Amino acid sequence: MSSDVILFFATFLASGVEAVEALTIVLAVGVVRGWRSTLVGVGAASLVLVAVIAALGPALQNIPIGTLRFVVGALLLAFGVQWLRKAVLRASGYKPLHDEAEAFLREREEARSAGGAEKAGMDWYSFTVAFKGVLLEGLEVAFIVVTFGATKGRLGLATAAAAAAAVVVIVAGVVVRGPLERVPENTLKFAVGIMLTSFGIFWGGEGAGVDWPGGDVAILGIIGFIGLVSLALARALRRRRVALRPAEVGG
Repeated sequence: MSSDVILFFATFLASGVEAVEALTIVLAVGVVRGWRSTLVGVGAASLVLVAVIAALGPALQNIPIGTLRFVVGALLLAFGVQWLRKAVLRASGYKPLHDEAEAFLREREEARSAGGAEKAGMDWYSFTVAFKGVLLEGLEVAFIVVTFGATKGRLGLATAAAAAAAVVVIVAGVVVRGPLERVPENTLKFAVGIMLTSFGIFWGGEGAGVDWPGGDVAILGIIGFIGLVSLALARALRRRRVALRPAEVGG
Protein backbone atom coordinates (compact mmCIF):
# COMPACT_ATOMS: atom_id res chain seq x y z
CA MET A 1 0.00 0.00 0.00
CA SER A 2 2.77 2.45 0.93
CA SER A 3 4.55 1.86 -2.39
CA ASP A 4 1.31 2.63 -4.27
CA VAL A 5 0.92 5.90 -2.35
CA ILE A 6 4.52 6.92 -3.11
CA LEU A 7 4.11 5.97 -6.79
CA PHE A 8 0.89 7.99 -7.07
CA PHE A 9 2.39 11.00 -5.30
CA ALA A 10 5.60 10.97 -7.37
CA THR A 11 3.70 10.63 -10.66
CA PHE A 12 1.21 13.33 -9.62
CA LEU A 13 3.97 15.77 -8.70
CA ALA A 14 6.04 15.22 -11.84
CA SER A 15 2.95 15.43 -14.06
CA GLY A 16 1.78 18.58 -12.29
CA VAL A 17 5.08 20.37 -12.93
CA GLU A 18 4.94 19.57 -16.64
CA ALA A 19 1.25 20.49 -16.81
CA VAL A 20 1.96 23.94 -15.33
CA GLU A 21 4.52 24.65 -18.06
CA ALA A 22 2.20 23.38 -20.80
CA LEU A 23 -0.66 25.50 -19.41
CA THR A 24 1.49 28.65 -19.62
CA ILE A 25 2.14 28.05 -23.33
CA VAL A 26 -1.51 27.27 -24.10
CA LEU A 27 -2.81 30.29 -22.19
CA ALA A 28 -0.39 32.68 -23.89
CA VAL A 29 -1.38 31.52 -27.37
CA GLY A 30 -5.10 31.19 -26.63
CA VAL A 31 -5.46 34.65 -25.06
CA VAL A 32 -3.78 36.41 -27.97
CA ARG A 33 -4.91 34.41 -31.00
CA GLY A 34 -8.15 32.71 -29.93
CA TRP A 35 -9.05 29.36 -28.44
CA ARG A 36 -10.44 27.24 -31.26
CA SER A 37 -7.20 26.32 -33.03
CA THR A 38 -5.30 26.34 -29.75
CA LEU A 39 -7.61 23.77 -28.15
CA VAL A 40 -7.55 21.63 -31.30
CA GLY A 41 -3.76 21.53 -30.94
CA VAL A 42 -4.08 20.58 -27.27
CA GLY A 43 -6.54 17.82 -28.16
CA ALA A 44 -4.33 16.43 -30.93
CA ALA A 45 -1.28 16.33 -28.65
CA SER A 46 -3.31 14.66 -25.90
CA LEU A 47 -4.43 11.92 -28.29
CA VAL A 48 -0.81 11.27 -29.29
CA LEU A 49 0.20 11.00 -25.63
CA VAL A 50 -2.65 8.61 -24.84
CA ALA A 51 -1.60 6.46 -27.81
CA VAL A 52 2.03 6.42 -26.60
CA ILE A 53 1.01 5.29 -23.11
CA ALA A 54 -1.46 2.73 -24.47
CA ALA A 55 1.16 1.26 -26.82
CA LEU A 56 4.22 1.24 -24.57
CA GLY A 57 2.64 0.38 -21.23
CA PRO A 58 1.35 -3.13 -22.04
CA ALA A 59 4.45 -3.83 -24.17
CA LEU A 60 6.79 -3.12 -21.25
CA GLN A 61 4.72 -5.28 -18.91
CA ASN A 62 5.56 -8.32 -21.09
CA ILE A 63 9.28 -7.94 -20.36
CA PRO A 64 10.66 -10.10 -17.50
CA ILE A 65 10.29 -8.05 -14.32
CA GLY A 66 13.97 -8.24 -13.33
CA THR A 67 15.18 -6.98 -16.68
CA LEU A 68 12.45 -4.35 -16.81
CA ARG A 69 13.32 -2.94 -13.40
CA PHE A 70 17.01 -2.79 -14.22
CA VAL A 71 16.48 -0.99 -17.54
CA VAL A 72 13.79 1.33 -16.18
CA GLY A 73 15.89 2.04 -13.10
CA ALA A 74 18.84 3.06 -15.26
CA LEU A 75 16.65 5.30 -17.43
CA LEU A 76 14.95 6.91 -14.44
CA LEU A 77 18.31 7.48 -12.78
CA ALA A 78 19.65 9.27 -15.85
CA PHE A 79 16.40 11.23 -16.22
CA GLY A 80 16.19 12.09 -12.52
CA VAL A 81 19.81 13.20 -12.23
CA GLN A 82 19.21 15.72 -15.04
CA TRP A 83 16.20 17.15 -13.20
CA LEU A 84 18.15 17.19 -9.95
CA ARG A 85 21.23 18.83 -11.49
CA LYS A 86 19.14 21.71 -12.83
CA ALA A 87 17.27 22.03 -9.52
CA VAL A 88 20.52 22.18 -7.51
CA LEU A 89 21.97 24.79 -9.88
CA ARG A 90 18.80 26.88 -9.57
CA ALA A 91 18.74 26.57 -5.78
CA SER A 92 22.40 27.59 -5.55
CA GLY A 93 22.02 30.56 -7.89
CA TYR A 94 24.12 29.21 -10.74
CA LYS A 95 21.05 28.91 -12.97
CA PRO A 96 18.12 31.39 -13.10
CA LEU A 97 14.92 30.30 -11.39
CA HIS A 98 12.11 29.34 -13.75
CA ASP A 99 9.51 32.13 -13.85
CA GLU A 100 6.09 31.24 -15.27
CA ALA A 101 5.00 34.89 -15.43
CA GLU A 102 8.05 35.75 -17.53
CA ALA A 103 7.52 32.69 -19.72
CA PHE A 104 3.87 33.70 -20.24
CA LEU A 105 4.82 37.23 -21.31
CA ARG A 106 7.45 35.90 -23.70
CA GLU A 107 5.07 33.40 -25.31
CA ARG A 108 2.36 36.06 -25.55
CA GLU A 109 4.65 38.53 -27.34
CA GLU A 110 5.77 35.84 -29.78
CA ALA A 111 2.13 34.99 -30.50
CA ARG A 112 1.32 38.66 -31.15
CA SER A 113 4.24 39.17 -33.51
CA ALA A 114 3.56 35.99 -35.51
CA GLY A 115 1.66 36.18 -38.80
CA GLY A 116 -2.12 35.94 -38.67
CA ALA A 117 -2.84 33.96 -41.83
CA GLU A 118 -5.43 31.17 -41.57
CA LYS A 119 -5.85 28.18 -43.85
CA ALA A 120 -8.85 25.84 -43.94
CA GLY A 121 -10.37 27.75 -41.03
CA MET A 122 -7.41 27.02 -38.76
CA ASP A 123 -4.82 29.31 -37.20
CA TRP A 124 -1.87 26.98 -37.75
CA TYR A 125 0.46 29.02 -35.56
CA SER A 126 -1.83 28.53 -32.55
CA PHE A 127 -2.33 24.86 -33.39
CA THR A 128 1.40 24.20 -33.84
CA VAL A 129 2.55 26.02 -30.70
CA ALA A 130 -0.13 24.41 -28.52
CA PHE A 131 0.47 20.97 -30.02
CA LYS A 132 4.25 21.21 -29.63
CA GLY A 133 4.05 22.61 -26.09
CA VAL A 134 1.65 19.98 -24.78
CA LEU A 135 3.40 17.15 -26.63
CA LEU A 136 6.93 18.02 -25.47
CA GLU A 137 5.91 18.52 -21.83
CA GLY A 138 3.58 15.53 -22.04
CA LEU A 139 6.20 13.13 -23.37
CA GLU A 140 8.09 13.45 -20.09
CA VAL A 141 4.85 12.67 -18.27
CA ALA A 142 4.23 9.68 -20.57
CA PHE A 143 7.74 8.40 -19.86
CA ILE A 144 7.17 8.62 -16.10
CA VAL A 145 3.70 7.06 -16.31
CA VAL A 146 4.87 4.15 -18.47
CA THR A 147 8.02 3.40 -16.49
CA PHE A 148 6.42 3.75 -13.07
CA GLY A 149 3.28 1.87 -14.06
CA ALA A 150 4.97 -0.99 -15.91
CA THR A 151 7.64 -1.58 -13.28
CA LYS A 152 5.14 -1.98 -10.45
CA GLY A 153 2.29 -3.37 -12.53
CA ARG A 154 0.27 -0.24 -11.73
CA LEU A 155 -0.14 1.41 -15.12
CA GLY A 156 -3.73 2.37 -14.28
CA LEU A 157 -2.68 4.00 -11.01
CA ALA A 158 0.14 5.96 -12.66
CA THR A 159 -2.18 7.08 -15.46
CA ALA A 160 -4.79 8.17 -12.92
CA ALA A 161 -2.19 10.21 -11.03
CA ALA A 162 -1.09 11.99 -14.22
CA ALA A 163 -4.72 12.66 -15.22
CA ALA A 164 -5.52 13.99 -11.74
CA ALA A 165 -2.55 16.36 -11.91
CA ALA A 166 -3.64 17.64 -15.32
CA VAL A 167 -7.21 18.23 -14.09
CA VAL A 168 -6.01 20.08 -10.97
CA VAL A 169 -3.71 22.34 -13.02
CA ILE A 170 -6.39 23.05 -15.66
CA VAL A 171 -9.02 23.89 -13.02
CA ALA A 172 -6.53 26.13 -11.21
CA GLY A 173 -5.70 27.88 -14.49
CA VAL A 174 -9.41 28.49 -15.21
CA VAL A 175 -9.98 29.86 -11.70
CA VAL A 176 -6.90 32.11 -11.76
CA ARG A 177 -7.38 33.00 -15.44
CA GLY A 178 -3.65 33.20 -15.95
CA PRO A 179 -0.36 31.34 -15.52
CA LEU A 180 0.16 29.60 -12.20
CA GLU A 181 3.08 31.83 -11.23
CA ARG A 182 2.51 31.32 -7.50
CA VAL A 183 3.09 27.58 -7.73
CA PRO A 184 6.52 26.87 -6.18
CA GLU A 185 7.63 25.22 -9.40
CA ASN A 186 11.35 25.30 -8.67
CA THR A 187 10.81 23.60 -5.31
CA LEU A 188 8.55 21.00 -6.94
CA LYS A 189 11.19 20.29 -9.59
CA PHE A 190 13.73 19.77 -6.83
CA ALA A 191 11.39 17.27 -5.14
CA VAL A 192 10.62 15.49 -8.42
CA GLY A 193 14.32 15.21 -9.24
CA ILE A 194 14.94 13.61 -5.84
CA MET A 195 12.07 11.14 -6.34
CA LEU A 196 13.01 10.14 -9.89
CA THR A 197 16.63 9.62 -8.88
CA SER A 198 15.59 7.61 -5.84
CA PHE A 199 13.21 5.37 -7.80
CA GLY A 200 15.94 4.86 -10.39
CA ILE A 201 18.37 3.68 -7.70
CA PHE A 202 15.73 1.50 -6.05
CA TRP A 203 14.42 -0.26 -9.17
CA GLY A 204 17.85 -0.48 -10.80
CA GLY A 205 19.14 -2.13 -7.63
CA GLU A 206 16.21 -4.56 -7.56
CA GLY A 207 16.81 -5.46 -11.19
CA ALA A 208 20.49 -6.09 -10.40
CA GLY A 209 19.53 -8.46 -7.55
CA VAL A 210 19.78 -6.12 -4.56
CA ASP A 211 17.55 -7.19 -1.66
CA TRP A 212 16.60 -3.87 -0.10
CA PRO A 213 16.06 -4.02 3.68
CA GLY A 214 12.40 -3.45 4.45
CA GLY A 215 11.30 -4.11 0.86
CA ASP A 216 9.42 -1.23 -0.75
CA VAL A 217 9.72 0.87 2.41
CA ALA A 218 13.44 1.26 1.63
CA ILE A 219 12.49 3.79 -1.05
CA LEU A 220 11.70 6.26 1.74
CA GLY A 221 15.22 5.94 3.11
CA ILE A 222 16.72 6.44 -0.35
CA ILE A 223 14.54 9.52 -0.93
CA GLY A 224 15.65 10.94 2.42
CA PHE A 225 19.32 10.28 1.69
CA ILE A 226 19.24 11.75 -1.84
CA GLY A 227 17.29 14.74 -0.51
CA LEU A 228 19.84 15.49 2.22
CA VAL A 229 22.79 15.12 -0.17
CA SER A 230 21.11 17.36 -2.75
CA LEU A 231 20.29 20.07 -0.20
CA ALA A 232 23.82 19.94 1.19
CA LEU A 233 25.24 20.24 -2.32
CA ALA A 234 22.99 23.22 -3.13
CA ARG A 235 24.04 24.95 0.09
CA ALA A 236 27.74 24.30 -0.55
CA LEU A 237 27.47 25.67 -4.10
CA ARG A 238 25.58 28.73 -2.85
CA ARG A 239 28.31 29.45 -0.28
CA ARG A 240 30.99 28.99 -2.95
CA ARG A 241 29.18 31.40 -5.25
CA VAL A 242 28.88 34.01 -2.49
CA ALA A 243 32.57 33.58 -1.59
CA LEU A 244 33.65 34.03 -5.20
CA ARG A 245 31.53 37.13 -5.79
CA PRO A 246 33.84 39.65 -4.00
CA ALA A 247 36.82 38.27 -5.94
CA GLU A 248 34.93 38.68 -9.21
CA VAL A 249 33.97 42.26 -8.33
CA GLY A 250 37.55 43.09 -7.28
CA GLY A 251 39.02 41.50 -10.43
